[in-house]
Amino acid sequence: MRPLQPRPAGFSLRRRLVWQFVALFLLLVVALFFAVRFAAERASRASQDAILGAAVISVGDGIRAVDEGLALDLPYATFSMLGAMGDERIFYSLMIGDRLVTGYPALPQPPHAPDDLSPVFYSGDYQDSRLRLAAITRRVRLDNRMQEIAVTLGQTRDGQATIARDTARSAAWIGLGFLALAVPLALWTTRAVIRPVDRLAEAVARRGPHDLRPVRHPTPRELVPLVGSLNDFIARLRGALKLTETFIFEAAHRIRTPLSLVRTEAEMALAETSDEVTRARLRRMVRAIGESSRSANQILDHAMVLYRSEQFLTTQVDFAMLTRSVLRSVQPIAEMRDIEILNEGLDESCPVQADERMIEVALRNLLDNALKYSRSEGQVRIRLDKAEGMARLTITDEGRGLSASDSNLTARFQRGSNVSDIVGSGLGLTIVAGVAAAHRGKFTLEPGKEKGACAILFLPLL
Repeated sequence: MRPLQPRPAGFSLRRRLVWQFVALFLLLVVALFFAVRFAAERASRASQDAILGAAVISVGDGIRAVDEGLALDLPYATFSMLGAMGDERIFYSLMIGDRLVTGYPALPQPPHAPDDLSPVFYSGDYQDSRLRLAAITRRVRLDNRMQEIAVTLGQTRDGQATIARDTARSAAWIGLGFLALAVPLALWTTRAVIRPVDRLAEAVARRGPHDLRPVRHPTPRELVPLVGSLNDFIARLRGALKLTETFIFEAAHRIRTPLSLVRTEAEMALAETSDEVTRARLRRMVRAIGESSRSANQILDHAMVLYRSEQFLTTQVDFAMLTRSVLRSVQPIAEMRDIEILNEGLDESCPVQADERMIEVALRNLLDNALKYSRSEGQVRIRLDKAEGMARLTITDEGRGLSASDSNLTARFQRGSNVSDIVGSGLGLTIVAGVAAAHRGKFTLEPGKEKGACAILFLPLL
Protein backbone atom coordinates (compact mmCIF):
# COMPACT_ATOMS: atom_id res chain seq x y z
CA MET A 1 0.00 0.00 0.00
CA ARG A 2 1.29 3.39 -0.88
CA PRO A 3 0.14 5.81 1.86
CA LEU A 4 -1.29 9.15 0.88
CA GLN A 5 1.14 11.83 1.87
CA PRO A 6 -0.16 15.01 3.55
CA ARG A 7 0.09 18.23 1.65
CA PRO A 8 3.35 20.04 2.52
CA ALA A 9 2.83 23.00 4.84
CA GLY A 10 5.43 25.14 3.09
CA PHE A 11 7.94 25.02 5.94
CA SER A 12 9.94 22.48 7.91
CA LEU A 13 9.67 22.51 11.69
CA ARG A 14 13.16 21.00 11.95
CA ARG A 15 14.65 23.65 9.62
CA ARG A 16 12.80 26.41 11.44
CA LEU A 17 14.17 25.28 14.82
CA VAL A 18 17.72 25.07 13.44
CA TRP A 19 17.51 28.58 12.01
CA GLN A 20 16.03 29.90 15.24
CA PHE A 21 18.87 28.39 17.26
CA VAL A 22 21.48 29.74 14.83
CA ALA A 23 19.83 33.17 14.82
CA LEU A 24 19.79 33.14 18.62
CA PHE A 25 23.50 32.27 18.74
CA LEU A 26 24.25 34.97 16.17
CA LEU A 27 22.33 37.49 18.23
CA LEU A 28 24.28 36.45 21.31
CA VAL A 29 27.57 36.85 19.40
CA VAL A 30 26.61 40.35 18.28
CA ALA A 31 25.48 41.22 21.80
CA LEU A 32 28.76 39.83 23.18
CA PHE A 33 30.76 41.94 20.73
CA PHE A 34 29.04 45.19 21.68
CA ALA A 35 28.99 44.32 25.38
CA VAL A 36 32.73 43.59 25.42
CA ARG A 37 33.46 46.68 23.38
CA PHE A 38 31.36 48.83 25.67
CA ALA A 39 32.97 47.31 28.76
CA ALA A 40 36.47 47.70 27.27
CA GLU A 41 35.84 51.33 26.41
CA ARG A 42 34.51 52.03 29.89
CA ALA A 43 37.42 50.26 31.53
CA SER A 44 39.88 52.09 29.27
CA ARG A 45 38.24 55.41 30.01
CA ALA A 46 38.17 54.72 33.75
CA SER A 47 41.89 53.84 33.70
CA GLN A 48 42.70 56.90 31.66
CA ASP A 49 40.64 59.14 33.93
CA ALA A 50 42.39 57.79 37.00
CA ILE A 51 45.84 58.37 35.53
CA LEU A 52 44.83 61.68 33.96
CA GLY A 53 43.36 62.88 37.27
CA ALA A 54 46.53 61.96 39.15
CA ALA A 55 48.63 63.67 36.45
CA VAL A 56 46.69 66.95 36.49
CA ILE A 57 46.86 67.05 40.31
CA SER A 58 50.62 66.47 40.08
CA VAL A 59 50.91 69.36 37.61
CA GLY A 60 48.81 71.55 39.88
CA ASP A 61 51.08 70.73 42.79
CA GLY A 62 54.02 71.99 40.75
CA ILE A 63 52.66 75.58 40.63
CA ARG A 64 54.09 78.03 43.14
CA ALA A 65 54.41 81.76 43.52
CA VAL A 66 57.83 83.39 43.31
CA ASP A 67 59.01 87.00 43.46
CA GLU A 68 58.99 87.28 39.70
CA GLY A 69 55.46 85.77 39.39
CA LEU A 70 54.60 82.11 38.89
CA ALA A 71 56.85 79.09 38.63
CA LEU A 72 55.72 75.78 37.17
CA ASP A 73 57.65 72.59 37.58
CA LEU A 74 56.40 69.99 35.11
CA PRO A 75 57.21 66.68 36.81
CA TYR A 76 58.85 64.17 34.49
CA ALA A 77 57.16 61.29 36.31
CA THR A 78 53.77 62.72 35.36
CA PHE A 79 54.46 62.59 31.64
CA SER A 80 56.07 59.18 31.97
CA MET A 81 52.90 57.98 33.66
CA LEU A 82 50.76 59.34 30.83
CA GLY A 83 53.11 57.92 28.21
CA ALA A 84 52.73 54.47 29.72
CA MET A 85 49.12 54.39 28.48
CA GLY A 86 50.21 54.28 24.85
CA ASP A 87 51.51 56.37 22.01
CA GLU A 88 49.38 59.41 22.77
CA ARG A 89 49.77 63.17 22.44
CA ILE A 90 49.50 65.30 25.56
CA PHE A 91 48.25 68.91 25.80
CA TYR A 92 48.14 71.22 28.81
CA SER A 93 47.34 74.82 29.69
CA LEU A 94 47.47 77.15 32.72
CA MET A 95 45.05 80.04 32.70
CA ILE A 96 44.28 82.87 35.05
CA GLY A 97 40.78 83.88 34.12
CA ASP A 98 40.77 84.23 30.35
CA ARG A 99 44.52 84.80 30.13
CA LEU A 100 46.76 81.94 29.03
CA VAL A 101 49.82 81.72 31.23
CA THR A 102 51.47 78.78 29.50
CA GLY A 103 50.60 75.76 27.41
CA TYR A 104 48.42 75.29 24.34
CA PRO A 105 45.99 78.08 23.43
CA ALA A 106 42.27 77.51 23.00
CA LEU A 107 42.33 74.13 24.74
CA PRO A 108 38.73 73.03 25.46
CA GLN A 109 37.64 74.24 28.87
CA PRO A 110 35.58 72.24 31.38
CA PRO A 111 31.79 72.57 31.31
CA HIS A 112 31.86 73.95 34.86
CA ALA A 113 34.59 75.22 37.20
CA PRO A 114 36.30 72.49 39.26
CA ASP A 115 35.75 72.44 43.01
CA ASP A 116 38.88 72.43 45.18
CA LEU A 117 41.33 69.86 43.90
CA SER A 118 38.73 67.37 42.56
CA PRO A 119 39.33 67.04 38.80
CA VAL A 120 36.57 67.58 36.31
CA PHE A 121 36.72 65.08 33.44
CA TYR A 122 35.29 65.78 30.00
CA SER A 123 35.91 65.19 26.31
CA GLY A 124 36.56 67.66 23.53
CA ASP A 125 38.03 68.11 20.05
CA TYR A 126 41.34 69.82 19.54
CA GLN A 127 43.63 69.93 16.49
CA ASP A 128 41.58 67.29 14.68
CA SER A 129 41.86 64.90 17.60
CA ARG A 130 39.44 63.69 20.20
CA LEU A 131 40.82 64.39 23.66
CA ARG A 132 40.05 63.21 27.12
CA LEU A 133 40.69 66.14 29.47
CA ALA A 134 40.90 66.78 33.19
CA ALA A 135 40.87 70.20 34.86
CA ILE A 136 41.51 71.48 38.40
CA THR A 137 41.91 74.90 40.00
CA ARG A 138 44.61 76.07 42.39
CA ARG A 139 44.52 79.23 44.50
CA VAL A 140 47.85 81.02 44.53
CA ARG A 141 48.77 84.38 46.12
CA LEU A 142 49.88 86.53 43.23
CA ASP A 143 50.30 90.32 43.14
CA ASN A 144 49.29 90.52 46.79
CA ARG A 145 45.96 88.77 46.23
CA MET A 146 44.63 85.27 45.90
CA GLN A 147 43.96 84.20 42.34
CA GLU A 148 42.57 81.00 40.84
CA ILE A 149 44.70 79.23 38.30
CA ALA A 150 42.94 76.72 36.02
CA VAL A 151 45.10 73.75 35.11
CA THR A 152 43.92 71.66 32.13
CA LEU A 153 45.56 68.47 30.94
CA GLY A 154 44.39 66.55 27.87
CA GLN A 155 45.40 63.36 26.13
CA THR A 156 44.37 61.69 22.88
CA ARG A 157 42.58 58.33 23.08
CA ASP A 158 43.88 56.57 19.96
CA GLY A 159 45.77 53.93 21.89
CA GLN A 160 42.91 53.29 24.29
CA ALA A 161 40.45 53.05 21.37
CA THR A 162 42.77 50.58 19.66
CA ILE A 163 42.95 48.47 22.80
CA ALA A 164 39.15 48.53 23.11
CA ARG A 165 38.73 47.55 19.45
CA ASP A 166 41.27 44.75 19.75
CA THR A 167 39.53 43.44 22.85
CA ALA A 168 36.14 43.57 21.14
CA ARG A 169 37.59 41.93 18.03
CA SER A 170 39.02 39.12 20.11
CA ALA A 171 35.63 38.68 21.75
CA ALA A 172 34.02 38.63 18.28
CA TRP A 173 36.38 35.88 17.09
CA ILE A 174 35.60 33.88 20.20
CA GLY A 175 31.89 34.43 19.54
CA LEU A 176 32.27 33.32 15.92
CA GLY A 177 33.98 30.19 17.17
CA PHE A 178 31.00 29.49 19.39
CA LEU A 179 28.73 30.25 16.41
CA ALA A 180 30.57 27.63 14.35
CA LEU A 181 29.86 25.16 17.14
CA ALA A 182 26.28 26.40 17.31
CA VAL A 183 25.30 24.86 13.95
CA PRO A 184 25.99 21.21 14.91
CA LEU A 185 24.66 21.95 18.40
CA ALA A 186 21.46 23.37 16.90
CA LEU A 187 21.13 20.31 14.63
CA TRP A 188 21.61 17.98 17.57
CA THR A 189 19.17 19.93 19.78
CA THR A 190 16.57 20.07 17.01
CA ARG A 191 16.91 16.36 16.36
CA ALA A 192 16.44 15.70 20.07
CA VAL A 193 13.32 17.91 20.14
CA ILE A 194 11.79 16.39 16.99
CA ARG A 195 12.75 12.78 17.80
CA PRO A 196 9.59 12.07 19.90
CA VAL A 197 7.41 13.32 17.04
CA ASP A 198 9.30 11.14 14.53
CA ARG A 199 8.96 8.10 16.79
CA LEU A 200 5.23 8.71 17.15
CA ALA A 201 4.89 9.05 13.36
CA GLU A 202 6.86 5.84 12.82
CA ALA A 203 4.71 3.98 15.34
CA VAL A 204 1.54 5.07 13.52
CA ALA A 205 3.03 4.42 10.05
CA ARG A 206 4.00 0.85 10.96
CA ARG A 207 0.36 -0.03 11.48
CA GLY A 208 -1.52 -1.95 8.84
CA PRO A 209 -4.46 -0.49 6.91
CA HIS A 210 -6.98 -2.19 9.19
CA ASP A 211 -5.27 -1.46 12.50
CA LEU A 212 -7.55 1.05 14.19
CA ARG A 213 -6.46 0.46 17.77
CA PRO A 214 -5.83 3.53 19.99
CA VAL A 215 -2.26 4.82 19.96
CA ARG A 216 -0.44 3.81 23.16
CA HIS A 217 3.05 4.99 22.18
CA PRO A 218 4.87 6.78 25.07
CA THR A 219 5.16 10.49 24.28
CA PRO A 220 6.25 13.68 26.07
CA ARG A 221 3.63 15.66 27.96
CA GLU A 222 3.54 18.27 25.17
CA LEU A 223 2.35 15.61 22.67
CA VAL A 224 -0.35 14.13 24.91
CA PRO A 225 -3.10 16.43 23.45
CA LEU A 226 -2.06 15.42 19.92
CA VAL A 227 -2.18 11.71 20.76
CA GLY A 228 -5.55 12.19 22.46
CA SER A 229 -6.97 13.95 19.39
CA LEU A 230 -5.55 11.21 17.16
CA ASN A 231 -7.18 8.49 19.26
CA ASP A 232 -10.50 10.34 19.18
CA PHE A 233 -10.26 10.54 15.40
CA ILE A 234 -9.42 6.83 15.14
CA ALA A 235 -12.42 5.98 17.32
CA ARG A 236 -14.75 8.05 15.13
CA LEU A 237 -13.27 6.52 11.98
CA ARG A 238 -13.63 3.00 13.37
CA GLY A 239 -17.29 3.65 14.14
CA ALA A 240 -17.97 5.18 10.73
CA LEU A 241 -16.28 2.32 8.89
CA LYS A 242 -18.18 -0.24 10.90
CA LEU A 243 -21.49 1.43 10.07
CA THR A 244 -20.52 1.65 6.40
CA GLU A 245 -19.51 -2.00 6.24
CA THR A 246 -22.72 -3.06 7.95
CA PHE A 247 -24.80 -0.95 5.57
CA ILE A 248 -23.11 -2.32 2.46
CA PHE A 249 -23.55 -5.98 3.39
CA GLU A 250 -27.10 -5.49 4.64
CA ALA A 251 -28.03 -3.59 1.48
CA ALA A 252 -26.45 -6.21 -0.76
CA HIS A 253 -28.37 -8.96 0.98
CA ARG A 254 -31.72 -7.20 1.32
CA ILE A 255 -31.85 -5.59 -2.13
CA ARG A 256 -30.09 -7.86 -4.60
CA THR A 257 -31.56 -11.14 -3.42
CA PRO A 258 -35.27 -10.08 -3.47
CA LEU A 259 -34.90 -8.32 -6.82
CA SER A 260 -33.26 -11.37 -8.37
CA LEU A 261 -36.01 -13.60 -7.00
CA VAL A 262 -38.80 -11.32 -8.28
CA ARG A 263 -37.18 -11.07 -11.72
CA THR A 264 -36.80 -14.84 -11.93
CA GLU A 265 -40.45 -15.35 -11.00
CA ALA A 266 -41.55 -12.74 -13.54
CA GLU A 267 -39.52 -14.33 -16.32
CA MET A 268 -40.94 -17.77 -15.47
CA ALA A 269 -44.47 -16.37 -15.53
CA LEU A 270 -43.76 -14.73 -18.86
CA ALA A 271 -42.60 -18.03 -20.30
CA GLU A 272 -45.66 -19.91 -19.02
CA THR A 273 -48.45 -17.53 -20.09
CA SER A 274 -49.82 -17.06 -23.60
CA ASP A 275 -52.13 -14.13 -22.94
CA GLU A 276 -50.69 -11.13 -24.79
CA VAL A 277 -51.98 -8.56 -22.31
CA THR A 278 -50.44 -10.48 -19.42
CA ARG A 279 -47.22 -10.97 -21.35
CA ALA A 280 -46.99 -7.22 -22.06
CA ARG A 281 -47.44 -6.48 -18.37
CA LEU A 282 -44.85 -9.06 -17.41
CA ARG A 283 -42.39 -7.60 -19.93
CA ARG A 284 -42.83 -4.15 -18.36
CA MET A 285 -42.39 -5.70 -14.94
CA VAL A 286 -39.19 -7.48 -15.97
CA ARG A 287 -37.88 -4.25 -17.48
CA ALA A 288 -38.72 -2.22 -14.35
CA ILE A 289 -37.13 -4.84 -12.13
CA GLY A 290 -34.03 -4.76 -14.34
CA GLU A 291 -33.81 -0.97 -14.06
CA SER A 292 -34.24 -1.13 -10.29
CA SER A 293 -31.66 -3.87 -10.02
CA ARG A 294 -29.25 -1.86 -12.15
CA SER A 295 -29.71 1.26 -10.01
CA ALA A 296 -29.38 -0.72 -6.79
CA ASN A 297 -26.21 -2.40 -8.04
CA GLN A 298 -24.64 0.92 -8.98
CA ILE A 299 -25.57 2.47 -5.65
CA LEU A 300 -23.99 -0.47 -3.86
CA ASP A 301 -20.93 -0.29 -6.14
CA HIS A 302 -20.60 3.39 -5.29
CA ALA A 303 -20.84 2.61 -1.57
CA MET A 304 -18.28 -0.17 -2.01
CA VAL A 305 -15.86 2.23 -3.75
CA LEU A 306 -16.24 4.76 -0.95
CA TYR A 307 -15.67 2.08 1.67
CA ARG A 308 -12.65 0.51 -0.04
CA SER A 309 -11.18 3.99 -0.56
CA GLU A 310 -11.10 4.36 3.21
CA GLN A 311 -9.75 0.83 3.71
CA PHE A 312 -7.38 1.21 0.77
CA LEU A 313 -5.31 -1.93 0.19
CA THR A 314 -3.54 -2.45 -3.12
CA THR A 315 -1.77 -5.28 -4.92
CA GLN A 316 0.06 -5.53 -8.22
CA VAL A 317 -2.54 -5.73 -10.99
CA ASP A 318 -2.07 -6.26 -14.73
CA PHE A 319 -4.28 -3.49 -16.08
CA ALA A 320 -4.31 -5.00 -19.59
CA MET A 321 -5.30 -8.48 -18.39
CA LEU A 322 -8.06 -7.11 -16.16
CA THR A 323 -9.41 -5.03 -19.05
CA ARG A 324 -9.49 -8.11 -21.30
CA SER A 325 -11.37 -10.04 -18.60
CA VAL A 326 -14.03 -7.33 -18.20
CA LEU A 327 -14.23 -7.01 -21.98
CA ARG A 328 -15.05 -10.71 -22.34
CA SER A 329 -17.85 -10.40 -19.79
CA VAL A 330 -19.61 -7.60 -21.73
CA GLN A 331 -19.01 -9.13 -25.16
CA PRO A 332 -22.42 -10.88 -25.24
CA ILE A 333 -24.17 -7.53 -24.68
CA ALA A 334 -22.23 -6.02 -27.58
CA GLU A 335 -23.10 -8.95 -29.85
CA MET A 336 -26.80 -8.61 -29.04
CA ARG A 337 -26.71 -5.05 -30.39
CA ASP A 338 -24.28 -5.82 -33.22
CA ILE A 339 -21.68 -3.45 -31.73
CA GLU A 340 -18.10 -4.16 -32.77
CA ILE A 341 -15.47 -3.72 -30.05
CA LEU A 342 -11.98 -2.89 -31.32
CA ASN A 343 -9.07 -2.95 -28.88
CA GLU A 344 -5.46 -1.91 -29.09
CA GLY A 345 -2.58 -2.35 -26.62
CA LEU A 346 -4.26 -5.01 -24.48
CA ASP A 347 -1.75 -7.69 -25.52
CA GLU A 348 1.14 -6.08 -23.60
CA SER A 349 1.44 -6.29 -19.83
CA CYS A 350 0.66 -3.06 -17.99
CA PRO A 351 1.32 -3.47 -14.23
CA VAL A 352 -0.22 -1.00 -11.79
CA GLN A 353 -0.50 -0.91 -7.99
CA ALA A 354 -4.24 -0.94 -7.45
CA ASP A 355 -7.30 -2.38 -5.73
CA GLU A 356 -8.39 -4.99 -8.30
CA ARG A 357 -12.04 -4.98 -7.26
CA MET A 358 -12.32 -1.19 -7.57
CA ILE A 359 -10.61 -1.16 -10.97
CA GLU A 360 -12.93 -3.93 -12.20
CA VAL A 361 -16.00 -1.95 -11.12
CA ALA A 362 -14.70 1.18 -12.88
CA LEU A 363 -14.02 -0.77 -16.11
CA ARG A 364 -17.49 -2.35 -16.05
CA ASN A 365 -19.11 1.06 -15.71
CA LEU A 366 -17.01 2.57 -18.50
CA LEU A 367 -17.76 -0.29 -20.92
CA ASP A 368 -21.41 -0.39 -19.87
CA ASN A 369 -21.76 3.32 -20.67
CA ALA A 370 -19.98 2.95 -23.99
CA LEU A 371 -22.27 0.08 -25.07
CA LYS A 372 -25.43 1.64 -23.66
CA TYR A 373 -25.04 4.96 -25.45
CA SER A 374 -23.61 3.59 -28.72
CA ARG A 375 -25.86 3.10 -31.72
CA SER A 376 -26.63 -0.38 -32.91
CA GLU A 377 -24.17 -1.79 -35.45
CA GLY A 378 -21.65 0.83 -34.34
CA GLN A 379 -18.13 0.54 -32.94
CA VAL A 380 -16.47 0.98 -29.54
CA ARG A 381 -12.72 1.53 -29.60
CA ILE A 382 -10.52 0.65 -26.62
CA ARG A 383 -6.88 1.64 -26.45
CA LEU A 384 -4.38 1.11 -23.63
CA ASP A 385 -1.01 2.89 -23.70
CA LYS A 386 1.48 4.56 -21.38
CA ALA A 387 2.19 8.28 -21.07
CA GLU A 388 4.27 10.25 -18.51
CA GLY A 389 4.39 7.45 -15.95
CA MET A 390 0.67 6.73 -16.23
CA ALA A 391 -1.34 3.92 -17.79
CA ARG A 392 -3.93 5.52 -20.07
CA LEU A 393 -7.11 3.65 -21.05
CA THR A 394 -9.14 5.39 -23.74
CA ILE A 395 -12.70 4.23 -24.58
CA THR A 396 -14.42 5.93 -27.53
CA ASP A 397 -18.01 5.25 -28.57
CA GLU A 398 -20.21 6.40 -31.47
CA GLY A 399 -23.16 7.45 -29.38
CA ARG A 400 -24.91 10.79 -28.93
CA GLY A 401 -21.86 12.50 -27.49
CA LEU A 402 -21.85 15.29 -24.95
CA SER A 403 -24.19 18.23 -24.86
CA ALA A 404 -22.75 21.74 -24.55
CA SER A 405 -24.87 22.32 -21.44
CA ASP A 406 -23.36 19.34 -19.59
CA SER A 407 -20.71 20.69 -17.22
CA ASN A 408 -20.00 18.06 -14.56
CA LEU A 409 -21.18 14.58 -15.46
CA THR A 410 -19.05 12.95 -12.73
CA ALA A 411 -21.28 14.38 -9.99
CA ARG A 412 -23.65 11.95 -8.30
CA PHE A 413 -26.94 11.36 -10.13
CA GLN A 414 -25.90 13.79 -12.86
CA ARG A 415 -26.82 12.66 -16.37
CA GLY A 416 -26.46 14.18 -19.81
CA SER A 417 -29.32 16.31 -21.04
CA ASN A 418 -29.55 14.33 -24.30
CA VAL A 419 -29.94 10.80 -22.81
CA SER A 420 -33.09 11.13 -20.73
CA ASP A 421 -34.81 8.37 -22.73
CA ILE A 422 -32.06 5.84 -21.90
CA VAL A 423 -32.10 3.94 -18.61
CA GLY A 424 -29.41 5.08 -16.18
CA SER A 425 -28.79 6.07 -12.58
CA GLY A 426 -26.21 8.85 -12.99
CA LEU A 427 -23.68 7.02 -10.81
CA GLY A 428 -21.47 5.25 -13.36
CA LEU A 429 -19.08 8.12 -14.03
CA THR A 430 -19.13 9.07 -10.34
CA ILE A 431 -17.83 5.60 -9.51
CA VAL A 432 -15.09 5.84 -12.15
CA ALA A 433 -13.98 9.27 -10.92
CA GLY A 434 -13.92 7.99 -7.32
CA VAL A 435 -11.77 5.00 -8.28
CA ALA A 436 -9.34 7.25 -10.17
CA ALA A 437 -9.06 9.65 -7.22
CA ALA A 438 -8.47 6.80 -4.74
CA HIS A 439 -5.56 5.55 -6.89
CA ARG A 440 -4.13 9.07 -7.32
CA GLY A 441 -5.00 8.88 -11.00
CA LYS A 442 -7.30 10.96 -13.19
CA PHE A 443 -10.51 10.55 -15.19
CA THR A 444 -11.61 12.81 -18.03
CA LEU A 445 -14.63 12.78 -20.31
CA GLU A 446 -14.53 14.74 -23.56
CA PRO A 447 -16.33 14.78 -26.93
CA GLY A 448 -15.09 12.37 -29.60
CA LYS A 449 -13.19 13.69 -32.58
CA GLU A 450 -16.11 13.11 -34.96
CA LYS A 451 -19.01 11.87 -32.83
CA GLY A 452 -19.73 10.11 -29.57
CA ALA A 453 -17.76 10.54 -26.37
CA CYS A 454 -14.22 9.73 -25.28
CA ALA A 455 -13.61 8.52 -21.70
CA ILE A 456 -9.98 8.41 -20.49
CA LEU A 457 -8.84 6.74 -17.26
CA PHE A 458 -5.28 7.38 -15.99
CA LEU A 459 -3.64 5.14 -13.37
CA PRO A 460 -0.05 5.45 -12.04
CA LEU A 461 2.33 2.80 -13.32
CA LEU A 462 4.56 0.75 -11.04
